[in-house]
Amino acid sequence: QVQLVESGGGLVQSGGSLRLSCAASGPLFSTTTKAWFRQAPGKEREFVAGINLRGDVILYADSVKGRFTISRDNAKNTVSLQLNSLNSDDTAVYYCAAGPLNIVTMTAKTYLYWGQGTQVTVSS
Repeated sequence: QVQLVESGGGLVQSGGSLRLSCAASGPLFSTTTKAWFRQAPGKEREFVAGINLRGDVILYADSVKGRFTISRDNAKNTVSLQLNSLNSDDTAVYYCAAGPLNIVTMTAKTYLYWGQGTQVTVSS
């Protein structure tokens, strides 16, 4: 049974930073590819960033390139997302996602496992 648990969300001022973390239980091969998605009120869930097992394939949504950084620690079976230069458009619930395929995609259906989400609110 794979479980993903996010932490690190909160309230931050525009221009500030946050670091989100996601701890995965279960075997590493079940969570080969890890990603972050987000969903703002009234909007569809959207891809933010994804990383493959070795960490040599990383994708970012255009809206976060240069501001967010995804990383992973396979020894701890965790994935993190560093959020810098935050603005009000980044306000959303952020979800950790993972799947067994070593393919990083922006499609939510690719990922089998999801966390419960952590709220990030950016005040202007």
